[in-house]
Amino acid sequence: MRVILAEDSALLREGLVRLLAEEGHEVLAAVGDAAELLAYVRRQQPDVVVVDVRMPPTHTDEGLRAALEIRRTWPEVGVLVLSQYVEKRYATELLSTDSEGVGYLLKDRVVQVGEFLDALQRVAEGGAAFDPEVVRQLLSRTTHVDPLARLTSRERDVLGRMAQGHTNSTIAEQLHVSRSAVEKHVNAIFEKLDLSHTTGYSRRVLAVLRYLGS
Repeated sequence: MRVILAEDSALLREGLVRLLAEEGHEVLAAVGDAAELLAYVRRQQPDVVVVDVRMPPTHTDEGLRAALEIRRTWPEVGVLVLSQYVEKRYATELLSTDSEGVGYLLKDRVVQVGEFLDALQRVAEGGAAFDPEVVRQLLSRTTHVDPLARLTSRERDVLGRMAQGHTNSTIAEQLHVSRSAVEKHVNAIFEKLDLSHTTGYSRRVLAVLRYLGS
């Protein structure tokens, strides 16, 4: 993969550069602010970018806003947010776009290097990779009507795993049920949430997040 990193912590940035290089990936640039990130993406068109949320100069949401601009301007570039924080407003907007290839991981919850590398690969290939805690916080947004009220507990379990970016086969393994059972639950979820049927699992994740974040 061709990767651009945007992380203001020099130690973490250099650590990620070495990790990706050891895994055989090409790090096109490793930068410390959002402006540099956008400049390098414009010039080099990577397969995927890894970006923190809070970056200079204000250390609020520069990285996430840059991620949104990347998705709008270069939809073929995957975006993996790697942060300590869940910034709900822009995170929901990012995950609700029509473009594929997005992910959001929390630094403190990535306990194995393989988890990060697997998520990065999925996002680069046009899939999705969401930390369960990110999904939980986004789904907990206050609404006047709870769209999940009509779902059974099993359907909620399936929906949670869908939102994390898992395929039907993986969900079946995790819940110890058949794939056909998962497919029935998925169809029921979309019917109860008044969502149109889609073909790609990452598209269905984004559709669910778009509805629940509205």
